Amino acid sequence: MEWNPLLYVCVPTAYGQSHPTLERHFKGHRDAVTSVDFSLNKKQLVSGSMDSCLMIWSMKPQMRAYRFMGHKDAVMCVHFSPSGHLIASGSRDKTVRLWVPSVKGESTAFKAHTATVRSVHFSSDGQSLVTASDDKTIKVWAVHRQKFLFSLNQHINWVRCAKFSPDGRLIVSSSDDKTVKLWDKASRECVHSFCEHGGFVPHVDFHPSGTCIAAAGTDNTVKVWDVRMNRLLQHYQVHSASVNCLSFHSSGNYLITASNDSTLKILDLLEGRLLYTLHGHQGPATCVSFSRAGDLFASGGFDEQVMVWKTNFDAADYSDVLKTQMDFGEIPDKQKIQEMETPELVRRQQEQIDEASLASTLQHIVGQLDVLTQTVSILEQRLTLTEDKLKECLENQQKIAQSKSN
Repeated sequence: MEWNPLLYVCVPTAYGQSHPTLERHFKGHRDAVTSVDFSLNKKQLVSGSMDSCLMIWSMKPQMRAYRFMGHKDAVMCVHFSPSGHLIASGSRDKTVRLWVPSVKGESTAFKAHTATVRSVHFSSDGQSLVTASDDKTIKVWAVHRQKFLFSLNQHINWVRCAKFSPDGRLIVSSSDDKTVKLWDKASRECVHSFCEHGGFVPHVDFHPSGTCIAAAGTDNTVKVWDVRMNRLLQHYQVHSASVNCLSFHSSGNYLITASNDSTLKILDLLEGRLLYTLHGHQGPATCVSFSRAGDLFASGGFDEQVMVWKTNFDAADYSDVLKTQMDFGEIPDKQKIQEMETPELVRRQQEQIDEASLASTLQHIVGQLDVLTQTVSILEQRLTLTEDKLKECLENQQKIAQSKSN
């Protein structure tokens, strides 16, 4: 189906901020997009797809994209190294490839697992790579010469995702055995298992502070845990279908999610609430990732589209966000989340809204209504066309029936 920009809608659940906007959309993949990641300098975006290819997209206007071919089956995951000089990809062909993101697209491959490779992730120093697979194992490699270091083996079903903590001392993994496991890299021991999910766990990631993790579930939920106290901090039920992927904003204050319900959602972790719902993809939204600076994010879906969005937090709000960067270890236990949601806080927030912000809010609402009006108009046109086709079919059937009776 052809993508129509008029059908993109951002539904805010909070006002006083600029809402995210769709900057660009890239077409080139021939099957569902499985993974997206920005380079450090935001000059490039890599995407992997079920079409067995990687695409490197330039953020500069008019710059051509590069298609990297080498995998013999679907590409399930991609990740830029911290320096941006390498890209790792994992595939259903059971291999991992390390690519140089240049015109030539040179790569080296190594047999990493005995089944589909679901996840690849570089450590923050770029020296190690962790991979996860349907063979139920997690493996850690030295990037130099792709040397195997060790394996982690306690999951009892497919391992969907594995990530290093920001300091590289921990590894978190998620699996179809409905658990999220935390591992100590030095001792190679599982230090804790989180078992609260009611379904498979397709994706997990570390908060930038390293003190928390967030996990996406096929039970439509997103859960945030403190990894020092091993307790649940926040539980979101904002999607109506499986949550496929999530990504923390660099400030640590926001989390974006992608779901089979075709939406992206931005969560405010400080207030424990949904901020925005983004309707852009037609069909399941499979992957999402903030840029390292957090001013952009990219998403991919079953519709073969790669979309780049501008985060658009107001300049003043954004600087405040960075100044008050949340140390997750200090906040959200349930008591403090409740404190953040008290009527007194709401009253203080209301008092801070001046006439200018109210005008801005009204203007924003009018803009959203315009988009919704355009969307309804398009849907009405499609409905009319469908009714005409149905009427034509019924008339043809009547004619056929009459001719048979004669």
